[in-house]
Amino acid sequence: MVSETKELVITRLEQGLPAITPAFGATLAEACAVCLTDQGHTQGVELKVKGEFTAVFKLYWQEVTDQMLRCWNDIEYTTEQAAYGIAFLVIQELTDYTVIERSRRGTGFDYWLGKKGETNELPFQNAVRLEVSGIRKGDDSRVKARVKLKVEQVSPTDDTLPAYIVVVEFSNPLAFIVKK
Repeated sequence: MVSETKELVITRLEQGLPAITPAFGATLAEACAVCLTDQGHTQGVELKVKGEFTAVFKLYWQEVTDQMLRCWNDIEYTTEQAAYGIAFLVIQELTDYTVIERSRRGTGFDYWLGKKGETNELPFQNAVRLEVSGIRKGDDSRVKARVKLKVEQVSPTDDTLPAYIVVVEFSNPLAFIVKK
């Protein structure tokens, strides 16, 4: 069942998160703005959340400048960074978790999530893995294929802790979330 539509102000990333500095958050917000604008979206476009959660968010972002377009000219990199930004905000809105640490290369996932407001001495107690992927323009079958790929990617560390896989698609804004 879909609840009422909420607002997701992407520039909120500029405030930072436990493992995201304000500067990096601003960078992610820029990438989101570029991806959404590139797909012809206007302020208030709806992001649908499907999979583990069902929700709708109206998205708001900063104006995209020519300088930003030149800076974010690498489509794949920009889409990946934008997907992180959307995933972080959506996970914060829909769960009790927030980003607490970036994982190391080779682990099969991107970030560690921890309970909001907890400062455990054991950093990964009650933690969850987060794997994120972005698609600039794709249909449902491409999203499902990417989800399947990412579920397989996190499998080697399944004996550690649960994982959220978030695939963000920008042409028809969608965040597909699987909990593993």
